[in-house]
Amino acid sequence: VTEATEETEGTTDGVLDEAAKRALKNKLKKEKKKAKAKAAVSDETEDKIADDPEAAQAAEAAAAPAPAPSAAAADKGKKKKPGPVSAAARAAQERIQAIKEAEEQRKKEEDEVRKKEEERLRKIEEEEARQEEELKKKREKKEAQKVRRQQLKKEGKLLSKAEKQRAERAAEYRRQLEEQGLIQKRPEGESAHTEGPKKTVVVSDRRKKRRPQHDTINGHEEGGEGDVTMADEGKADEAMQPVADETHKDEVEGEEEVDDWEALIDEEDESKKQPPAMAEPSAAPAAPAAGKPAAPARAAKPEQDVHMEEDEEEEESEEEESEEEEDEEEEDESDEDDHRRPMLRAQPVPKAPKVDKATARLRSPICCILGHVDTGKTKLLDKIRRTNVQEGEAGGITQQIGATFFPKEALWEQCKKVDPELELHVPGLLIIDTPGHESFNNLRARGSSLCDIAILVVDIMHGLEPQTLESLGLLKKRKCPFVIALNKIDRMYQWEDIQYTPAKEAIDRQQPSVKDEFKNRVDQSLVALAEQGLNCFVYWDNPDFRRNVSVAPTSAITGEGIPDLLMLLVKLTQDIMTSAIVYKEELQCTILEVKNIEGLGTTIDVILVNGTLHEGDTIIVCGMSGPIVTNIRALLTPQPLKELRVKGEYIHHKQIHAAMGVKISAQGLEDAVAGTSLFVVDPDDEEMIEDLKDEVMADMSDIFKSVDRSGSGVYVMASTLGSLEALLAFLKDSKIPVFCVNIGTVNKIDVKKASVMKEKGHPEFATILAFDVKIDSEARKEAEHLGVRIMWAEIIYHLFDQFTDFMAKFKEDKRKEKSNVAVFPCVLKVLPQFVFNKKDPIVLGVVVEDGILKIGTPLCVPDKENMRIGQVGSIENNKKPVDSARKGMEVAIKIVGDTSVTYGKQFDHTNKLYSRMTRDAIDCLKEHFRDDLNKDDWKLVVALKKVFAIT
Repeated sequence: VTEATEETEGTTDGVLDEAAKRALKNKLKKEKKKAKAKAAVSDETEDKIADDPEAAQAAEAAAAPAPAPSAAAADKGKKKKPGPVSAAARAAQERIQAIKEAEEQRKKEEDEVRKKEEERLRKIEEEEARQEEELKKKREKKEAQKVRRQQLKKEGKLLSKAEKQRAERAAEYRRQLEEQGLIQKRPEGESAHTEGPKKTVVVSDRRKKRRPQHDTINGHEEGGEGDVTMADEGKADEAMQPVADETHKDEVEGEEEVDDWEALIDEEDESKKQPPAMAEPSAAPAAPAAGKPAAPARAAKPEQDVHMEEDEEEEESEEEESEEEEDEEEEDESDEDDHRRPMLRAQPVPKAPKVDKATARLRSPICCILGHVDTGKTKLLDKIRRTNVQEGEAGGITQQIGATFFPKEALWEQCKKVDPELELHVPGLLIIDTPGHESFNNLRARGSSLCDIAILVVDIMHGLEPQTLESLGLLKKRKCPFVIALNKIDRMYQWEDIQYTPAKEAIDRQQPSVKDEFKNRVDQSLVALAEQGLNCFVYWDNPDFRRNVSVAPTSAITGEGIPDLLMLLVKLTQDIMTSAIVYKEELQCTILEVKNIEGLGTTIDVILVNGTLHEGDTIIVCGMSGPIVTNIRALLTPQPLKELRVKGEYIHHKQIHAAMGVKISAQGLEDAVAGTSLFVVDPDDEEMIEDLKDEVMADMSDIFKSVDRSGSGVYVMASTLGSLEALLAFLKDSKIPVFCVNIGTVNKIDVKKASVMKEKGHPEFATILAFDVKIDSEARKEAEHLGVRIMWAEIIYHLFDQFTDFMAKFKEDKRKEKSNVAVFPCVLKVLPQFVFNKKDPIVLGVVVEDGILKIGTPLCVPDKENMRIGQVGSIENNKKPVDSARKGMEVAIKIVGDTSVTYGKQFDHTNKLYSRMTRDAIDCLKEHFRDDLNKDDWKLVVALKKVFAIT
């Protein structure tokens, strides 16, 4: 209720003066007007009333108690009588009550909404925690499975499909030998001793069986059956010690039987001339024959053994692992018997089967070309390509993706010029069309180099050059066989060219002076190679092709020596490296390049080293943002060389065998990384897919983790993962910091990332080092706009030279800019006999006691409270102007600046002069002039910090 209404109702019986009555009437009128206005407002929504601060104030004022109306009424001391509440006051009370109720209702609703929201968030958090826990358990389970698979793989228990098939073939082959009578069949009761539970048996028989079973592990290691035999060995060891002497005789007899049995197998192999594909399983039974009774025990039920190993792989439990560990411990304890150890060492080890190149299935050797710039690598490759293309005749030579493939017929055409009796066993020769020293380093497969053999091109006129030495280092590191092409023999004076002839024949036809020059230059090259630790001979004088490196003189212009080079490549690979080029079913494939082809989209050019690719295969490749899993849409190779002019014409294949260069068309290859491996996987084997995803990204993740993104440095981009790796290693050796790396074309986003260095206060590092990549036009415009430098080169050395030249110029500009800020430390002693002018400018002779005196150095006198006397205007030594003077020198200096300082008044020869150091000057020295100061100078800087109280 308002204050005026209460006063009026409480004082109706009182006596008031006229002035008080008029005042009360006016107040009553005003309150009625206010009440009417409030009544009109009360029809509005509750939310507006609650949000109106004036209404809240009016409500507080109405609810407040009313004070005494006047001093006159108080003096009379009469009590107020409560009167009836007016309609306006009642309406105000109801309105206030409604406002309060609306406010309480709103708060209640807000509380309910808040509680519901909290409950919802709590449930979400619980669900996320549960999912995280499930994900963690899955990861742990997956990791445990991965560890188990690796452990089983190490122990030889993890069998692939091919290994199981080999084991079955080996068992089948043993059964055939038993039927032919070459191996004694196991007696019927003997299987119980081998496959039955552990029980009391004839000890001598078990002892007799343990020796051949141990051999079976070595012989069948590829077949994956060693785990069963090891368990039998562990069980048999307990009973061996009491009868060691008795069984020694049996073992000696078993060893004698081995020789006879192996001789029979060798005779059978010679008669049948089985191919190496069958030789691998056929050689496996050689070792078990050390004890005839044990061999049938393994071969009697081959299917059961294979199934037992599959169950072991899939259902092996912790209990079984503990049993295996106990068996191994028992075996170790029993093997400590000194009497048995000599016999174990005397056991014959089966030799690996030799590969018969006449019957083996060989793949095409892969060759790579290395050498220094301008030694003729590209021209030599072009000349090799055109071997059979002259006069418009293609001769069956096919230009492959990223490589040149020479079929057997084309090779024979050239090789027969040098060695008509040479027998070709390889199906062809694949020469990778990526010349340059970096290609060999970048194109690598998992665990070995992509190339089987290399050609090292050396310029006969210049000898060994920097990149030639680097290439030699790469070849030694990879342990890759190579031949040396001593190129440019046509550059010798009065050389008469004879197209595509063998080198020896071409040299024999030359004049005596040319022969002498050739001999001298060859001898110089051979001596230079010998200095690098290589025994090299011209190939027709090479006594041992295995121990010595063969050198073939060549000419990339006129073609002499090309037949010799091809003959050497073929002969070395098929005669000495036969086992390395045997065709294998296991896929080995490396991405050479990622290209965008019109009509096909993004494709990858790959080198298929081993195995077979099929259309529709599921492949996994490394991508910039993660592993890429996709299906092969098309396997393509270009048309033969004579039809290469037809744009967009490719030959489609359903499948392609190694070794070959292939273009693969598939979806999602935009981010594929060149220089990484490609894997084929079963789309239904999710576990294998996850494992291969980790494996395919391993190389790139290691490189990206090695870069410190938080620091300062340049932005590095390269075309392939291998070239990026090589460039990072080179920059690390050159002490050039790197803050970010990328692979592929330089785009606008790369320029923006590089510009971050300017914001961090390192404008010199706002640079992109682009190694053998394309630069987008938009990126160039953005670089000009943001002030980012893009340095591009195809050779690492050129890129390094560009950046070092830029850094040297940048540092020099900074030094000039900061020369007026930098103050070099020095301590001077005045020579009193050489005071030429005492007032401004002060000219006197001094001796530099410590540090470096430079023009512009501010000088002060610490003895006179660091009184400043001016700056060094000039320095003369023996009446010749110089820029600086070092410790021990006596020079004349002119000090300019302060006109109020006079020699003899403010200072004299008893006061030493110091360079006035500051915090900014020291920081400037550290940043821009660090190399100009030696260790003693920095010690003086530390001493001057204390003199001038610099923190």
